Order: sequence, then structure tokens, then C-alpha cells
Amino acid sequence: MNRSKFNAEMAENKDTQATLSAAMGISLSRLNAKINERDGAEFTQNELAFFKARWSLSNERFAAIFFSNEVSK
Repeated sequence: MNRSKFNAEMAENKDTQATLSAAMGISLSRLNAKINERDGAEFTQNELAFFKARWSLSNERFAAIFFSNEVSK
């Protein structure tokens, strides 16, 4: 996942980690772990579909965020 692009999309859509975690029904700390790919945390297919629908992502933008070969810092 390209974390920089994820964060940019989140900001562009006026979401925060708090609003996303609430909408997803997960804790803020769990969402943060998934965003930062910490301790093996990853988004599920259902969560990826959630982002695609919530942010009305095109297939290209979706792939650039979630299936990028770039490693963001």
C-alpha cells in the first residue's frame, strides 16, 4: 500500500482515522496498525471495497493506493 496516497485520499475526502475507524467498526489503534502495516495488520477485501465505495475511487486510483509497488515512508 502507498501510505502517502492513502493519507492524501483520506484528507481529500475529509476523513480522519477517527471517522474511518468509526465507519468501519474497528478501533482507531487497529486502523492505524493497518495503515502502517504494523504487526502483520492488513486490510481485508471487504475493507478495500469499503474504501473504493466511500471515496468513489476509480480502478486506477484504487490500484495506485492499495497495490502500489512503491513503499511509502
